[in-house]
Amino acid sequence: MYGTWLILPIFFPLLGGLMASQITTLRVRRPVVSAILVLELVLVLPTVFFDAQPYTALELVPGVRIVLQADPLGRLFAVLVCVIWFCAAFFAYEYMNHEGHRERFFGFFLMTLGALMGICFAGNLVTLYLFYELMALCSVPLVLHIGTRKAFDAAWWYLAFSVAGASLGLLGQFFLQGYCTTDLFTPGGVLDPQFAAQDRSFLLVVFLVMAVGFGCKAGMFPLHAWLPLAHPVAPAPASAVLSGLITKMGVLAILRVAYYLYGWEFLSGTWVQRTVLTLALITILMGSTLALREDTLKKRLAYSTVSQVSYVVYGLMLLNPAALEGALFQAVFHAIAKNALFMATGAIIYKTHLTQVSQMRGVGTAYGISMWFFAIASLSLVGIPPTGGFLSKWMLAQGALDAGLGLLSYGGIAILMVSALLTAGYLLPIVTQAFFPGKDFDRSHVVKQQDTWLMWITVFALTVAVVLLGMFPGLLQRAVDSVVGPLFPV
Repeated sequence: MYGTWLILPIFFPLLGGLMASQITTLRVRRPVVSAILVLELVLVLPTVFFDAQPYTALELVPGVRIVLQADPLGRLFAVLVCVIWFCAAFFAYEYMNHEGHRERFFGFFLMTLGALMGICFAGNLVTLYLFYELMALCSVPLVLHIGTRKAFDAAWWYLAFSVAGASLGLLGQFFLQGYCTTDLFTPGGVLDPQFAAQDRSFLLVVFLVMAVGFGCKAGMFPLHAWLPLAHPVAPAPASAVLSGLITKMGVLAILRVAYYLYGWEFLSGTWVQRTVLTLALITILMGSTLALREDTLKKRLAYSTVSQVSYVVYGLMLLNPAALEGALFQAVFHAIAKNALFMATGAIIYKTHLTQVSQMRGVGTAYGISMWFFAIASLSLVGIPPTGGFLSKWMLAQGALDAGLGLLSYGGIAILMVSALLTAGYLLPIVTQAFFPGKDFDRSHVVKQQDTWLMWITVFALTVAVVLLGMFPGLLQRAVDSVVGPLFPV
């Protein structure tokens, strides 16, 4: 009976989105959307406390079925998505006032949440693929919302990259079927030892194809180009969830394939492990470098996401418990900090209509609250204590040392350090110029404005979370240990 409960957090926001898309009255839409999101949290929370057997929701054809399960990994990501999605909606209530078609935005916003829940609670690769594609389809309207030519071009590339990446994952599913003992995601992997040993080289190639495909959504090189195209044109609440949460679904998919289908022991020490690690390190360095050169603020943050999410891919592909723990902490802390960063940026753009980094001079003197939130979230991305970003990057470095992969370990730590310096270089000058514009700055042109409370209270909550969780990581430790423990049994 409990297994059927998992259907509710998936289909409730999908149906709620269809309903919200028909509500054109502001006074009605806000309480309805809020009620849907609160009820979604209520539906997800029981999965944290109760275990259940995988539930077969539908058998498409013999051997191909849609299976739902709430394992520790799915729970962690589901709760993270639900909480931050609620924050993003609260922020959007005010921000979307200056945008048209608000009912359409909130409709697809809720439907995208349902698709993400399907990915989190997917019990096998077929289910993950179906909801992965649904996520792309539901989130495309969020990218093209403003309806400009740039928005349509960005949405087209976003959809094309998403479908191409997911198709590579589906291709892997076709090849893996004959080698697996079950279709269910299982800690430690499900490859049949006898058959897998005979075609080991072939299966490693299949894994690389799947990693590159799902890495597209995570913004990993070479299929990363959609991120800097989609973010600048999407409304700030959409940019926040695209960067902070939807990219994590690519990470979740890679993690499922590596640890729950193949098993880390099958991949450890192979050329494919080294290849994916190399791609992740290239992405980390490339994203930071491109961000440093970019003047459009939201595009700079998009390149930052390209870099920061690949920290997670690097950690999970080191294939040891310390690194995986660091990767999971990085996934959580980046999701919180990047949502705070995009929302703080959106609040500034909402009031000032300034979109370029070069235009941020003196903004902090007029719009200080949001700029302080921007500053603290930036410190987390750089990795400055006591923010969560410091903790996760420290754990990733420790995991790299424990992996003992020579150049990929020591070189990886060096790249993480260089990337941290570059991150400081492309984020902190924005803060210093905003608060300290210089003696020659004409303050008469600065109009002091009150921060909109619906916006700043949301960003405040996320900013406090990234600091408190960095100071008290034990609040997350149990959830992370419940994921790592079964994958690396003592």
